[in-house]
Amino acid sequence: DLDAAFDEAEQRAVGVGAVIHDIGKVGIPDDILLKQGHLSPDELAIIRRHPEISTYILAELELPPMVKEMVRHHHERFDGLGYPEGLTGEDIPLAARVLAVADALDAMTSNRPYRQARPWKSAGEEILAESGRQFDPRIVEVFLETVAGNLALHQAV
Repeated sequence: DLDAAFDEAEQRAVGVGAVIHDIGKVGIPDDILLKQGHLSPDELAIIRRHPEISTYILAELELPPMVKEMVRHHHERFDGLGYPEGLTGEDIPLAARVLAVADALDAMTSNRPYRQARPWKSAGEEILAESGRQFDPRIVEVFLETVAGNLALHQAV
């Protein structure tokens, strides 16, 4: 049960991590960040450096370790195909697994230079489809019970 997964201080840390998780994008050239259309393999390699740049930026700051872990590992995938370290399953810090779902929902439901925002239902369906691959199935289950419950996605579980 994830309800008791984080105490009050950890919940605050998760909130901080959620706000600053992409701080490393300040080190990514605007022509890549704002590019309309698909990124080349070289551009994709550059943008995938932002968690490591974030780690460098936050290294000397007095932040809870959980915040630094979230920032570094929010692009890891449950199946091990993520970055920067290719962690799998529960080797990925829990807060980073939670952030991965929230960040994906935000990314899909926000307008981007290269595409229009998707409807919440469509984004929720993709998150459900990626359960066990990109996302921790337990986190997806909680997501469906809370955020997406009123989208009737829980019927597909």
